[in-house]
Amino acid sequence: MNKNNDSLSGITLNNVGKKFRNNWIFRAVSFHVNKGEQIAINGHNGSGKSTLLQIIGGYISVSEGTVEYSGSSGKIESDQIYHHISLASPYMDLVDEFTLVENIDFFIRFKPLTSGINSNDLLTISGLGDSAHKQLKFFSSGMKQKVKLTLAFLANTDLLLLDEPLSNLDQAGYEWYKMMAAKYTVNKTVFVCSNMVKEETFFCTRSFNIETFQQK
Repeated sequence: MNKNNDSLSGITLNNVGKKFRNNWIFRAVSFHVNKGEQIAINGHNGSGKSTLLQIIGGYISVSEGTVEYSGSSGKIESDQIYHHISLASPYMDLVDEFTLVENIDFFIRFKPLTSGINSNDLLTISGLGDSAHKQLKFFSSGMKQKVKLTLAFLANTDLLLLDEPLSNLDQAGYEWYKMMAAKYTVNKTVFVCSNMVKEETFFCTRSFNIETFQQK
């Protein structure tokens, strides 16, 4: 499922904390997630959801505690976890000067698509085939969000990180998201950050509120 042919079997956070300057965002976050679990991280704006998601993905470091990844062949080192991850988030950038097709080709150089799916399939599944050769700078915010989500859902990875995935989507986009989440999260470990929007996390099997771990 990834470049190292070692599937992710679990993630453990041990007393994880993060602070910026002298202010703790959260502390003492501890939990274990098994392969295939789908976790909702809830909380209001500014509560630290995105920060925790980036820590889980190895994009930023912890201020205290540890994050451990286990694979089918043993421990996965933190500097190798990126092979396992696909991400869709508001802070994820696309290449606006590239067309949609060029963005797809660029993406799959680093993250191959799920077995049995090719670039043309991705265009069809996204519903954006008519804009295949349009530069992304001419896309609406909702169209860009669909590109991010499509790439994340269809990447051949076993850890899917979604940050407020319904951002900028209309009702039709929400129905499309429901279909994608139901079809393309099977056997994947998934974390979904949500600002108390149950429609984003309907498929999750566990949830917790990050505000529980904030310093009073």
